[in-house]
Amino acid sequence: MSVFFPDTDRPEPTKAQPPEQRIRARLAYLYGESRADDISRRIERLVKTHRQLRTRVVQGEFWSHRDVVLITYGDSVQSSAEPPLQTLHDFLNRHLNSRISMVHILPFFPWSSDDGFSVTDFRAVKAELGTWQDIRRLSEDFDITIDLVLNHCSRENLWFVDYIFGDEPACRYFIELDPATNLSMVIRPRSTPVLSGVRTQTGMRHVWTTFSNDQVDLNYTNPDVLLEFIDILLYYIRRGARMIRLDAIAYLWKTLGTSCIHLPQTHQVVKLFRDVLEQVEPGALIMTETNVPHLENISYFGNGDEAQVVYQFSLPPLLLHALYAGTARYLREWAQGLESFDEPENCTYLNFSASHDGVGLRPLEGLVPVDEVTAMLDAMRRRGGYISTKSNHDGSESPYELNISYFDAFRDPDSDNRWHIAMFMASQIIVLSFKGIPAIYIHCLTATPNDTLGVERTGMTRAINRRKWDQAELEYLIDNPESETGRVFKLFTRLLELRRKQTAFHPDAGQHILDLGDHVFAFERTSLNNGQRILVMANLTATTVELTREHLPADIERREELLGITRAHFTPSQLRLEPYDVFWFSGTEQP
Repeated sequence: MSVFFPDTDRPEPTKAQPPEQRIRARLAYLYGESRADDISRRIERLVKTHRQLRTRVVQGEFWSHRDVVLITYGDSVQSSAEPPLQTLHDFLNRHLNSRISMVHILPFFPWSSDDGFSVTDFRAVKAELGTWQDIRRLSEDFDITIDLVLNHCSRENLWFVDYIFGDEPACRYFIELDPATNLSMVIRPRSTPVLSGVRTQTGMRHVWTTFSNDQVDLNYTNPDVLLEFIDILLYYIRRGARMIRLDAIAYLWKTLGTSCIHLPQTHQVVKLFRDVLEQVEPGALIMTETNVPHLENISYFGNGDEAQVVYQFSLPPLLLHALYAGTARYLREWAQGLESFDEPENCTYLNFSASHDGVGLRPLEGLVPVDEVTAMLDAMRRRGGYISTKSNHDGSESPYELNISYFDAFRDPDSDNRWHIAMFMASQIIVLSFKGIPAIYIHCLTATPNDTLGVERTGMTRAINRRKWDQAELEYLIDNPESETGRVFKLFTRLLELRRKQTAFHPDAGQHILDLGDHVFAFERTSLNNGQRILVMANLTATTVELTREHLPADIERREELLGITRAHFTPSQLRLEPYDVFWFSGTEQP
């Protein structure tokens, strides 16, 4: 494992510099002055080629109040009549074409494990899913997010086959170490060994595997690897991507004797990608996936020169805890802390409650007392959930991720569940209201329960929230007002239509958190032109809450309540919120 130690005193490139200068400076930081010019010229050739081959240019603003992202696998909805990507496209056009703006299609490349995240060919579409033409057609109706799975590749990837046989150049694409190497400082989201053995042409070798034996980490100290992924990045943009999600980016760069997470070199690589996109497609967005505590997460904004979008990873577990425990305290305190942080210009959050992965638990660190997290996790086990762990420096293990359907996370086996859907929808309305871009996982939209058969079939606990719907069955349930899917889908689609009309929900619109006690989570959003204010109020408990008038805006009764799911209950002295009521009180700014 060769290592170049960067010059940490080197000045950071500025936005005022041309992107070519910024790229060269970053390459000098990563690989040294002697190699920077040659690598820069190779990147210039890639940029020129992809710029000439592109067929469209993204125009307009980065985002607006109309933006809503749907997260889905390419085969989350299937039929026997056509490839899954075509079935998905048909489903989206029929049900969501006026309700979402972007589709994040999880890895649709050929893969060997981890439902797509062990990629065997980064430049192909898995034949069982469809073709690049299907992706192109989707991109004509919706903006598209594509995953750049850049930390690792599958053992079945031809690069790794070349490594096994010692063939250039890919034989130098991986990190090979003596198994006696001291790796105790390395931080990983798994409790498996860092190194995995592999038989090669020259005997047994050990390679770095952050996530699994089948996901072999790539060696970015070799600039050829970086160039491969710049080419792939630009290829995805040409194929229709509006946003690129950098999967597992925090672990990209490895240096022995460090934690190997969030290293300065990793941040420089993200900034370099941003500089490259500026030359080829300035309207494209970079989103980083870093399931870590909040302050570590937002470091990927950089100084406004890194990712434009970062996941709001603390929101899903905080929401779940708030509704499980019936208290707004920790959610409110965290959200109040966000007010003191000014996101750099043209940077925002992706707000979500659930995704293809589980609910990350590291983002709760320092926010909720450990004993309360433990109590919640015990309850989630009783609701069918699984808890995965990670290794710590001292050899111990701690909870890393909760695997459960977010819908079933609110289904209490010890109660009559009369408030089940109301609790779940409260969580989703808060996501739709919060500052940033909302993202809805398809299995929240369809109220999908725990897929225990999927776990048994695959042996993966994450499969509990990755069901593959048969289109005919899903359509039947959507049309059935008595089914949980039908009830939730109808509520959700109405909410999405309504939400996209409110200028106060622009991702950059102001947000102020109110303290209305521990039972109610409340905040006000104010549009960029001050033309609309929306007061969001959510009762997080199964009891009626009464708020006195002095805690509410003076014009509360003059405001329009937009949701209309339940009626606001006013008396001369107070406002009454029934269990899990959520309100959007909309008003105009007073002159």
